[in-house]
Amino acid sequence: QVQLVESGGGLVQAGGSLRLSCAASGRTFSSYTMAWVRQAPGKEREFVAGIRWSGANTYYADSVKGRFTISRDNAKNTVYLQMNSLKPEDTAVYYCAAGSGVVYTRPLEYNYWGQGTQVTVSS
Repeated sequence: QVQLVESGGGLVQAGGSLRLSCAASGRTFSSYTMAWVRQAPGKEREFVAGIRWSGANTYYADSVKGRFTISRDNAKNTVYLQMNSLKPEDTAVYYCAAGSGVVYTRPLEYNYWGQGTQVTVSS
């Protein structure tokens, strides 16, 4: 099992940047596929970005491609989401999730979840 704790959310103006972190506990972190998923008020959870265990393969939702970057440091049991050129429509609770195998774009495929961190982008 793995426990996930997100941090780094906050309030930022449109065009600004934030870096989210997700710290994982458990000695098997490096074997998990990791993802960031967000949920805006009144909407379903939406896949944002994912990364395979080695970090060699990354995947992004079209809405964030070119603006967000996912990365991981297996030595630190941490996955990151660098968010640049933020837009008001990026406002959501951002969750870190862990799963096995490939990067799934369906949030339900992930087995472990953090508690979420709020990101608010003002116009």
